[in-house]
Amino acid sequence: MLIIENIRLALTAIKSNKMRSFLTMLGIIIGISSVIAITSIGSSAKSVMDDEFSTFGKNAMYIYVNWNKMENDWVEESDLLMMEDIEALKTRFGEDIIYIAPSVSAKSEVKVGRVEGNLQMNGVGADYNNYFKMDLVYGRMINKKDVEGSRDRIVINTDAARHFFNKENAVGETFSVSINGDLKDLSVVGVYKKEKSIFDSMMPSEDYPTYIPYSIVQQPGASLQYIELYVDPNKDPAALGLEITNYLSKIKGKQEGLYAFESAKAQLDMINGLLGTLSLAIGAIAAISLVVGGIGIMNIMLVSVTERTKEIGIRKSLGARTKDILMQFLIEAMILSAIGGLIGTVLGVSIAAIGMSFADISVSIQPAVIFIAVGFSAIVGMFFGLYPARKAAKLDPIEALRYE
Repeated sequence: MLIIENIRLALTAIKSNKMRSFLTMLGIIIGISSVIAITSIGSSAKSVMDDEFSTFGKNAMYIYVNWNKMENDWVEESDLLMMEDIEALKTRFGEDIIYIAPSVSAKSEVKVGRVEGNLQMNGVGADYNNYFKMDLVYGRMINKKDVEGSRDRIVINTDAARHFFNKENAVGETFSVSINGDLKDLSVVGVYKKEKSIFDSMMPSEDYPTYIPYSIVQQPGASLQYIELYVDPNKDPAALGLEITNYLSKIKGKQEGLYAFESAKAQLDMINGLLGTLSLAIGAIAAISLVVGGIGIMNIMLVSVTERTKEIGIRKSLGARTKDILMQFLIEAMILSAIGGLIGTVLGVSIAAIGMSFADISVSIQPAVIFIAVGFSAIVGMFFGLYPARKAAKLDPIEALRYE
């Protein structure tokens, strides 16, 4: 077939000028590799964020007082969130709110024998681990009786267990801690293990994170800074959050907007949007090199037409039609571009894989991006190869044969 013959001729021409062909493809290689590397790194970062928020709980939400809405910076006691507000939300929203508790915490220096350390004690409600994923390896989580009875219980992680007790199964051991100025002996009822999170490296802390019943941290009659919720995964957190905050304003007789919410899903969407915008912007800048590469192809094809003028004249004198010559040079330009695209693809994937390996992140490659990149490189070759091919096709055979 004629197309196969043209492909063979194109490959022969490329092989006979290896260095020139490689330099011609360099712009395409750089452009494609840059676009694929950037989009792959962006996609990998999105996957990491998605996994991190899945572990934390995408349907997690916090309700808090929007201090910017305070009139004349004057705070009334009735403006603040209270425990009775939690009960009101439980009654009103029923199954829409799966978990709700005050978000309270305390820190304490502890000493077990000669071993010292700091505990970050997070007050939680019953069965917290069912909503905010963590792997309990020994014992149990804080339960309803612990919360209702304000029992002195604590759940620690395996790192804390090894540090203070030189073993992982520390169930039954005791910590002496200070909470709100009171000394308490907390019994370990559970030990959990949690995979290292990207947020751990962003917010390093020497404190060991632990969980205790919120009722031993929250003082009777004291106001709340935040209310922590986990809402129905089938509901839109944004819509439900707005409904909850408006309801709070209504029952407390306050202006709408005094209470605000922040959801994990909203944070994830914001981060993904930012990553997507950055990838698109940087990828667009990198794609400029594709145009530069296309101009390089057009330039070298014009040189090739000049060098092969006599060959074109011979082919035309032997019966080759104008469209046959056009197709020959067009295919050669497209093959040059496609080979550059394939090399750029391999290089781009390699750069992304190596870069992500340093961050200990699995690389995420989108096949659609690869197909689009290689296809686009071929289109660039066709577009910028069209003018040289037309010039070759329009050569007068007699003048071409006379060319030296």
